[in-house]
Amino acid sequence: MSVLPVHDTGTPMNAFSTPSCAPATRRAWMAVLAHTPRAELEAALNVALAGAPEPAFDWLRPPQTGLAMVRGRIGGTGDAFNLGEATVTRATLRLRASGTEGGDASQPGPVGVACHLGRDKRRAELAALADALLQLPARHDRLHARLIEPLAARLAAQRDARRADAASTRVEFFTMVRGDA
Repeated sequence: MSVLPVHDTGTPMNAFSTPSCAPATRRAWMAVLAHTPRAELEAALNVALAGAPEPAFDWLRPPQTGLAMVRGRIGGTGDAFNLGEATVTRATLRLRASGTEGGDASQPGPVGVACHLGRDKRRAELAALADALLQLPARHDRLHARLIEPLAARLAAQRDARRADAASTRVEFFTMVRGDA
């Protein structure tokens, strides 16, 4: 029986897991990919790949569009209720072994997944491909620096601009007390 090395999170490592692929890190880059518009994602992925063609992959689940129930809570703490349905698109792919740099040809490539609001199937494909490529140790650092960091910075700037717009409309209320009470 062979013993697999373990991440500091306690999960076993495999051929494509590195400390940089810890669940929280992957969750963060998947959130960036899910919130990035298609045009920006496509342009950033082309720049990150430095003009190289997209690597070969096999669909485990081709892009599919469906509905998901959106749930809400009053004040964030009340009882959950069904707010309505939202259109979502999801995709799952596996890189072919020949596309995994430095990987064993007998080992399957990493699996990339994507899920986002809306009906854009190409966007789901691009996000799943980026997710799979980011799991390759040979490509992770370069892709993270050229793809995820610029997109995350752009999303943060947009979020800060929205917050500034909302803050400019804020009204401060105060209470005046009459006499000595």
